[in-house]
Amino acid sequence: MQDLTDIPALMADIGARARAAAAELCHAPTAAKNAALSAAADALWSARNAVLEANEKDMAHGREKGLSEAMLDRLLLTGDRIRSMCDGLRAIAAQADPVGQLMAEWDQPSGLHIRRVRTPLGVIGVIYESRPNVTADAGALCLKSGNAVILRGGSESFHSSSAIHAALIDGLVSAGLPADAIQLVPTRDRAAVSAMLTMTGTIDVIVPRGGKGLVGLVQKEARVPVFAHLEGIVHIYIDKAADPVKALNVVLNAKTRRTGICGAAECLLVHRDVVDTIGQGVIRALIAAGVEVRTDKTLLAIEGTTAAGADDWGREYLDAIIAARVVDDIDAAIDHIRSYGSQHTECILTEDPDAVSRFFDRVDSAILMHNASTQFADGGEFGMGAEIGIATGKLHARGPVGAEQLTSFKYLVSGDGAVRD
Repeated sequence: MQDLTDIPALMADIGARARAAAAELCHAPTAAKNAALSAAADALWSARNAVLEANEKDMAHGREKGLSEAMLDRLLLTGDRIRSMCDGLRAIAAQADPVGQLMAEWDQPSGLHIRRVRTPLGVIGVIYESRPNVTADAGALCLKSGNAVILRGGSESFHSSSAIHAALIDGLVSAGLPADAIQLVPTRDRAAVSAMLTMTGTIDVIVPRGGKGLVGLVQKEARVPVFAHLEGIVHIYIDKAADPVKALNVVLNAKTRRTGICGAAECLLVHRDVVDTIGQGVIRALIAAGVEVRTDKTLLAIEGTTAAGADDWGREYLDAIIAARVVDDIDAAIDHIRSYGSQHTECILTEDPDAVSRFFDRVDSAILMHNASTQFADGGEFGMGAEIGIATGKLHARGPVGAEQLTSFKYLVSGDGAVRD
């Protein structure tokens, strides 16, 4: 039995077992990986009552800790959300296996034939807060991409993540794959996080999913490479050529569908020419939906709004709050996004194709949308089955990180006795 009090020894053991599992998983047959994912989905659905009971323990703990309603919503599991996890597992199983995929091939005058093919990264560490579904999503994507994974869920989702993890292990074992391919750190001790960040000999990359505090800590202290998912400071710009009905529907959905996810809109930019028409209508609808709207001086004339402070620009609320301001034109909107954005997701609402082109060309965020809710900023909605996170950096992976993004590549070089002059 593992000694959960000796964190360095515990994490060293988990790392060594993950590295051994990765050596097996990197050449595991596609059929075996798919069978494991399908079996895990079946096991998870069969255990749904146990998962819900575990989640209720976490919810009670979260309420005692005073978690916000938005954070509690992220933590909550329901029958529908468990079904969605199961659907995600099956969707990932149905996808093409990225491992071994041919990316490019060519011949050289020297007689060499060169192929570049996808290969697993090795061992991935995932550190996450609140959302227990990350356990299933991250475990499944790492398995599909031939990587072993060490999962360290948040203390608030400890019981839920453990119950979900058990179903993933059932899937691995039934398919004859190493159970150590998906490991969940079995302690709430924060020292386990610090240990993961320095496990350069066994972990190849760390993926943090959580608030600014967690991601900032990881980026500051990690000696292992990091796929950063910082804040989702999501902007929606209502252009002067926006359709009023589309604008109303998209903004309401982007803000209110689920306020606690990283794709939720946090700042509304309104072209000066449509303030008295589309802008007022949208803001009144947000207020009627229970959203607190913090505005600049111009929009403050709308009844029910409150004055925005300097810290409301560039802020991720993850709650029923949105900042709103007037901009003179599309370039002013772009300047605001450059100044306050986190390079996550931005949206333009307009019927002017030239405005769309200008926005798409000049805004440098991982995801740009036109006339679509930013709540679609999700790997599942992109056809990836699920995501391990949305990377806001620019190296290796950017945007939703699915199975394909969890691979690197290697070169396979063939000759016929070729020698170099």
